[in-house]
Amino acid sequence: MSSEDGPGQGLHSRVLGTLGRAITAGEYRPGSVLRTDEIAERFDASRTVVREVVRVLESMRLVESRRRVGVTVRPTDEWNVYDPRVIRWRLAGADRPRQLRSLTVLRSAIEPVAAGLAATLATPDQCAALTEAALGMVRTSRGHQLDGYLRHDIAFHRIVLTASGNEMFARLGDVVAAVLTGRTRHDVMFHDPDPAAVTLHVQVAEAVREGDAARAEALTRQIAAGALDELDVLAP
Repeated sequence: MSSEDGPGQGLHSRVLGTLGRAITAGEYRPGSVLRTDEIAERFDASRTVVREVVRVLESMRLVESRRRVGVTVRPTDEWNVYDPRVIRWRLAGADRPRQLRSLTVLRSAIEPVAAGLAATLATPDQCAALTEAALGMVRTSRGHQLDGYLRHDIAFHRIVLTASGNEMFARLGDVVAAVLTGRTRHDVMFHDPDPAAVTLHVQVAEAVREGDAARAEALTRQIAAGALDELDVLAP
């Protein structure tokens, strides 16, 4: 990459992030029209950068482009709410509590089933990786090591979804990672994780390794219920 590409890429990310957060926060209501020339002037960006940003926003179904009209903000129910960037932007806004609850309910519906399937289908390597992630969570669960804990937590849930053998579940790994990251970054979590939740993750890894599908599913439902209870306290 040339030296000219670096700043351009940085500007692209800045324009995309600023517009994405503004749209998802409701600063631009559905039906609002964004003029590309005004965007270019506001950010001192080239038309090429603006067009690239608009294409990304279109891929998320946040906007649509119409000739002689401009870039129009789509209705909320048409957005690709599973896009990790859309999730991050929404979690950064005032709608964070509702967004967190919606995503946590989604997890509670999917992850227990995925854990049950993983107990039946997980490979030895996946079982070993799941155990290692759970032990990593234990090691970082004290002393305000939330960043380290987050890495192991994300790895744990990605492995469960992938080991389920269901490609639709596996594709939700990025969604779950965005939720867990948002919960940590926006202080919707205690300074140290709930010890009971950490223990449950270790027990899920054991159940998967032992091939106990019913236990793996039941334990994961307890994890999901605990996450919802935590939201009642921290993000009512």
